[in-house]
Amino acid sequence: MFEALSGRLNGVFDRLRRRGALSEADVAEALREVRVALLEADVALPVARDLINKVRERAVGVEVIKSVSPAQQVVKIVHDVLVEALGGGEGDDGKRGIDIAAPAPVAILMVGLQGSGKTTTSGKIALRLRSRERKKVLLASLDVHRPAAQLQLETLAKQAEVGSLPIVAGQGPLEIAARALDTARRELYDVVILDTAGRLAIDEALMAEVAQVKAMAKPHQTLLVVDAMTGQDAVNTARAFQEKVGVNGIAMTRVDGDARGGAALSMRSVTGAPIRLLGAGEKLDALEDFHPDRIASRILGMGDIVSLVERAAETIDREQAEKLAAKMQKGQFDLEDYANQLRQIGKMGSLSGILGMLPGIGKMKAQLENANLDQSILKRQAAIISSMTVKERRKPEIIKASRKKRIAAGSGVTVQEVNRLLKQFDDMSAMMKRMNKLGQKGLMRGGLSALLPGAGGRRPF
Repeated sequence: MFEALSGRLNGVFDRLRRRGALSEADVAEALREVRVALLEADVALPVARDLINKVRERAVGVEVIKSVSPAQQVVKIVHDVLVEALGGGEGDDGKRGIDIAAPAPVAILMVGLQGSGKTTTSGKIALRLRSRERKKVLLASLDVHRPAAQLQLETLAKQAEVGSLPIVAGQGPLEIAARALDTARRELYDVVILDTAGRLAIDEALMAEVAQVKAMAKPHQTLLVVDAMTGQDAVNTARAFQEKVGVNGIAMTRVDGDARGGAALSMRSVTGAPIRLLGAGEKLDALEDFHPDRIASRILGMGDIVSLVERAAETIDREQAEKLAAKMQKGQFDLEDYANQLRQIGKMGSLSGILGMLPGIGKMKAQLENANLDQSILKRQAAIISSMTVKERRKPEIIKASRKKRIAAGSGVTVQEVNRLLKQFDDMSAMMKRMNKLGQKGLMRGGLSALLPGAGGRRPF
């Protein structure tokens, strides 16, 4: 999400940095470009106008024009305004993700249009609450209009290993909601998630039904699920639900498929409700908390190291990582270890998503796209290593022409791809050896340049 906006904004700020000292005219010209970038990213016009006005008020002051690094000062101001627009800054309630701070059973009402990912998001929330918060969760489908909707939620409940309200034919949404709340109280559930019906478009019948369920269930959280891919339609949907039903949180789905991100920037301003969750992908664990400050940093190419570390902590096997580190220190890194590393990276999500969290990576976007960095590369490399014998994985130097042909045939790839993998492994091994040779002090003196090929006798500048 936000790739297009991030690229445009970073281009504007790079030009500002090259100018050194800035005049008010320079700032005004940059803000015109920022405004165009926001509109192209599908940010609602009133929201874009408000953003620019806020930046202008702070950016044309003497403290920016006469500061030591005026361009950086402008970037910081834009960052702060973006954080406010996304729901952070002053007045931020500090609540992220799913708010269940209420007496059990806590009711969460899921609302939204059909096809927005509401039912899948219900399953994702249930899995997160069970695995992270150790909560006993009950899922209940109130959708009696869409064929097999209740069966779909039942299937998701099994995958998430949480409770599912038994299906009783002929019951209406209000009856199902009442039965779900009664079951949750009797069977001591911590959380009950009520998945309401959706429609292809907003209509009075849908709103009336949702409003009735909300009035009866009195949920602690009413979460609106919107599809980021629908852009301004998502904003209009959010406005309608806020006016007719009232929501206190938004979950945006398919953010991995939306390069513009304008809906997210418009959502808080239009509805007053914070974005709490982001869904990226169909897997049940593909759900993350929405942090305005981190998202603003990603937009401006500053990266999001905190989220990257959190994701790594959740997915990486610590004991295995420590064993690998010990082997690497002894120079015993082999292809079996490399395959383990590929599996660990695969658990963290898409490569483009991981790289997007690294500072300054936006400037390398074109090269990364040309390199076709995607999950299929990891899977192909893992398949190549799986087609090797144990001896070949532990001693890659024995892999010659005939072995390469056999490995390529066994993994369904070309010999060139096998060669590419072996070359990458050789480069990595050579870097490990240089790290061991340099030691910690040598690395501190030489930095990353000391690890580059041919850097052995080169003195750092």
